[in-house]
Amino acid sequence: MRGWGLLLGALAGGGVLLILARLRAIRRPRLAVRVLPYLRDLTADARAPEPAVGMLPPVVAGVFGPPLRAGADAVERILGGAASVRRRLERAAVPRTVHEFRVEQVLWGLACFGLAAGYGLLHSLHDPGNAPAGLVVCLVAFVFGVLARDSWLTSQVRDRERRIVAEFPAVAEMLALAVAAGEAPIAALDRVVRRSRGELSADLARVLAAVRTGEPVAAAFDALAARTGLPLVARFASGIAVAVERGTPLADVLHAQAADVREAGRRELIEVAARKEVLMMIPIVFLVLPVTVVFAFYPGVLGLHLGMS
Repeated sequence: MRGWGLLLGALAGGGVLLILARLRAIRRPRLAVRVLPYLRDLTADARAPEPAVGMLPPVVAGVFGPPLRAGADAVERILGGAASVRRRLERAAVPRTVHEFRVEQVLWGLACFGLAAGYGLLHSLHDPGNAPAGLVVCLVAFVFGVLARDSWLTSQVRDRERRIVAEFPAVAEMLALAVAAGEAPIAALDRVVRRSRGELSADLARVLAAVRTGEPVAAAFDALAARTGLPLVARFASGIAVAVERGTPLADVLHAQAADVREAGRRELIEVAARKEVLMMIPIVFLVLPVTVVFAFYPGVLGLHLGMS
């Protein structure tokens, strides 16, 4: 027993020394970081720092960063679609790069892998012969976690665009009233952004910030039209850009767009109700109707029993 204690103590001490040495190496600036900023003949790609590792703490990112980056690169090579991911990140207003999103996918996959491995370990205590099946389940869980993060990003985009559509009529009406009252489009936009809260207001605030930093108004709204995934917001941004460039009336256009969105919302609500008509009949057929039948026939059945007795 004493020999096993010495061996375990030596292993624990060696592990602590390795961790301390790694932390010291992490805190020391790398030679490339100190030298590359002073080399002007290198390309921008050669000077670029290593991509960040999600939202992990610096110490954890320093220790597990290289394998996570390698995993993210492998996921990118297998799945591809970096342009689609970047587009959806912009539409969902998620402050992540494509590489950070791939790292998050790897983390989700590792979390699902850990859960499946824990369940498989508990199950193997009762049935040790199922190890290959458990390994397959762990791999499937990893793939499921990676794809689940991508699916959740799509869900984030859908939810955000639904909120934008819900608040668009109010924002468009406020902007139209401000323009009709005599304010310039940019001043009216500033008033609307300061008075409203929401996803569309956040997008308009970014447009306003770009205009204030010197970007042309039409270019800022054209960028918003190219960035959004909603046709109504693209028409809204293009209409404001054209109005600013050519001086065309803007209030009537905004009122018409708000009315069109409200009408489209009513049509969509009617269509959803028509598609779910069968589902709406389920509580009536299986709950209300049986109760009504029981209340209608039970007194007669009770009277028959009393008459027969």
